Amino acid sequence: MSHGHSHGGAGCRCAAEQEEPPEQRGLAYGLYLRIDLERLQCLNESREGSGRGVFKPWEERTDRSKFVESDADEELLFNIPFTGNVKLKGIIIMGEDDDSHPSEMRLYKNIPQMSFDDTDREPDQTFSLNRDLTGELEYATKISRFSNVYHLSIHISKNFGADTTKVFYIGLRGEWTELRRHEVTICNYEASANPADHRVHQVTPQTHFIS
Repeated sequence: MSHGHSHGGAGCRCAAEQEEPPEQRGLAYGLYLRIDLERLQCLNESREGSGRGVFKPWEERTDRSKFVESDADEELLFNIPFTGNVKLKGIIIMGEDDDSHPSEMRLYKNIPQMSFDDTDREPDQTFSLNRDLTGELEYATKISRFSNVYHLSIHISKNFGADTTKVFYIGLRGEWTELRRHEVTICNYEASANPADHRVHQVTPQTHFIS
């Protein structure tokens, strides 16, 4: 069964190859600002709360004082709630220069409070990872699958052979949209096709539906 694997260079690109200058590149990985850190979970972390520290500014990705290491085995599971809707375009995973570096990453969208038992289900996308010691390799997501994400789970399922896994930085690139309650109201209202509304605006019902 296909898991949407991206192997080798085909699934990643060097962030330095992007056209943005360095100061713009840092802004591109600004989705960490849109994470609800108070509710972020990292399962199987050896030190409580350390998983939050790897979501930091791109310019601070080489700060090796903040990292997360797995506890009982090599797996880590990040549950990442956003403060709005995200269109996720790319991910960077930076690790250590040894076998503790993650070798496989599995992504799941919109499954709050995900546990390791839930990782048996089919992921939305799976990546085979290369060692990245500088935070320069970006793995491009299938945007069609990650265009409306309010919760992202990252399952680090394997490393290169060590007993534990160590991660120093996770960078998320994409677009963020604020959640607005009245948008739901508008959608419901327009779907009701109120005749009075159509008389006032003198438009056909088709123009009312929000894409």
